[in-house]
Amino acid sequence: MRFFGKTHIDFVSRRRTAFLISAVVIGAGLISLVIKGGPDLSIDFEGGVLIQLKFKDQVATEELRTALDEAGYPNCEIQTFRTGDEVLIRAPIVEGEDTTEDIKRAVGDRFGANSFEVRREELVGPKVGRELGKNAIWAIVIGLGAILVYVAFRFEFRFAVAAVAALFHDVLVTLGIFSLTGKEVSLAVVAAFLTIVGYSLNDTIVVFDRIREDLRKYHRERYEGVINASINETLSRTTMTSLTTMIVVLFLFFLGGEVLRDFAFALLIGVVVGTYSSIFVASPILVEWYRKSPQRRR
Repeated sequence: MRFFGKTHIDFVSRRRTAFLISAVVIGAGLISLVIKGGPDLSIDFEGGVLIQLKFKDQVATEELRTALDEAGYPNCEIQTFRTGDEVLIRAPIVEGEDTTEDIKRAVGDRFGANSFEVRREELVGPKVGRELGKNAIWAIVIGLGAILVYVAFRFEFRFAVAAVAALFHDVLVTLGIFSLTGKEVSLAVVAAFLTIVGYSLNDTIVVFDRIREDLRKYHRERYEGVINASINETLSRTTMTSLTTMIVVLFLFFLGGEVLRDFAFALLIGVVVGTYSSIFVASPILVEWYRKSPQRRR
């Protein structure tokens, strides 16, 4: 099944505009990260406590925040679930205090000890958080390195460089948007980053496979023309894959609950950016590489 008919879109000629758009988006994200001193990390990395409370009736966020402020926890983050009777409280650890019990006691004093039940409690020490952060970075770096070796073995080194550059592009854009929107980076979001890398690589490999076939078949044609033809030939498949994936992720975003919302949000960005980078980043890099290669000059 073809989503489009036979297309003849000149993607390659628009590569410099696409590079400029990518540079602006990545630049804005990097500036935001520098201003904030890095991404907004969840307690998975920073250390702290997380408590999920289910109330018998709906509660006002302002009243709950007042109760926590009076108990000596002014920096808590309060996230209300869609129903309004369930909240997620994140708080930094206070030295010498039992933070979890203090928060439950403060909420009980304000709303009544029997007005809520504890659905979830998590505690992450700062040392464990730093270790998790280091492992997350290494997971992404090692994954990208393995991809570089795999693509270089299966195709050529220039294809590997183009693929990894596109993957770096996708991760940086997603991380930048998270920083610009003030969303936290948690372990679930890191998992989403790795999922984005896999999705984008799969899309890029499909395009690269067609490029390799067409380069052999039309070796007398202009290089830019072969790249354009290959992208157009795989455009229907790329669009269908992206749309079907997007439908599933949208359901996850709207119906998956608060806990999965940031994970689904990262995937939404990744599906769009991964499709874009396969067409406007990875393939155009091959064109730029070829234009500067000694083989073309000869």
